[in-house]
Amino acid sequence: MESSRVWAHQPALHDGLFALLQQTVAAAGLTSRQRGVLVAACAAARGDAYCALAWGGRLAQAAGADVAAGVLRGEDDGLDDAERALARWARCVVGDPNGTTAADVADLRAAGFDDGRIVALTAFVALRLAFSSVNDALGAAPDRQLAEGLPPQVVDAVRFGRPVGG
Repeated sequence: MESSRVWAHQPALHDGLFALLQQTVAAAGLTSRQRGVLVAACAAARGDAYCALAWGGRLAQAAGADVAAGVLRGEDDGLDDAERALARWARCVVGDPNGTTAADVADLRAAGFDDGRIVALTAFVALRLAFSSVNDALGAAPDRQLAEGLPPQVVDAVRFGRPVGG
């Protein structure tokens, strides 16, 4: 995998980052499907094709290919209220963290997330953004094998970032 090539130079950093990510998942009480929504929305908003394909595929397994493709395109029709709030929040955190408002946080509370979970899921998005930024800055392109194993709807929805590698 291309990301393995990047992180092989600093495996302890990779392991530490992913240990911290696991802590945020536990603290936020995120389901696998909710993680998929957050990462797919984050990766798409960031323009990171690698994570968008990888997590779009995971979300497709949990929610269906059309739902996953929709999240990657910024369309949340197939999501429940809590998942829509998560997708909107991820896009806000990536797009303009200084532009978030009390109303944005209120949407998360209305969807059932308390303040502790909101901090944890925000940290999760920020850490995923850091991971994507390292991969993107150091040229990690999505692996062909990854893209070939995904539903076509997911692959077609990713029209940003680095092209699939050879």
